[in-house]
Amino acid sequence: MPSKPTYLGEISKGLWKDNPVLVLLLGLCPALAVTNSAYNGLGMGAATTFVLLGSNFIVSLIKPIIPKSVRIPVFIVVIASFVTTVDLLLAAYLYDLWRNLGLFVPLIVVNCIILGRAEAFASRNSVGRSIFDGVGMSIGFTLTLFLLGAIREITGSGRLTLFQLGETEISFALLGQDYPGILVMILPPGAFLALGFMLAAYNVIQRRFDARKRQLAMASAHK
Repeated sequence: MPSKPTYLGEISKGLWKDNPVLVLLLGLCPALAVTNSAYNGLGMGAATTFVLLGSNFIVSLIKPIIPKSVRIPVFIVVIASFVTTVDLLLAAYLYDLWRNLGLFVPLIVVNCIILGRAEAFASRNSVGRSIFDGVGMSIGFTLTLFLLGAIREITGSGRLTLFQLGETEISFALLGQDYPGILVMILPPGAFLALGFMLAAYNVIQRRFDARKRQLAMASAHK
């Protein structure tokens, strides 16, 4: 029987091996819809992180007292509670970000990443392991959305926006003021193009890694 991953392994699997967007292909709706800037991608990732960590913790904590026949409705109620909380917090303190993300914050309730981790992992593992799983998946999701948003924003406008609140903005003109921009990259088709390139890059890197791993295994076997 294979041993369970360590806590560090639970975190690392969400970053690469089981990355929710690039490998499991979950959460693609917000990943494609809100990542016209790096800041929006980072904001959606942070909101999802709050919900995922909270729901994983609560589901793992109350799993012994949940009847199997109603576990999915209970999971949805737990998730919806955290989504409502983060929605109200964003509206109160980060209104511009809340307005940019729009309907996709409430739709975190039906994000397959959240419900999938609650059902497949948190309901079957300890609280500690569930939290570390949530951390790994959250970081992987957030970094992917941030990178996707950065690619689209830089190629689309030549800028990179890291923070925006009212008139306060932290952004950088990376490609200069004279960069004409590629309009399609900040429009919906640009999301599909950028994600396609990211998936291709991931597959190339993973195949080279697997090939290298096989070579080392063969070399070790012949010693």
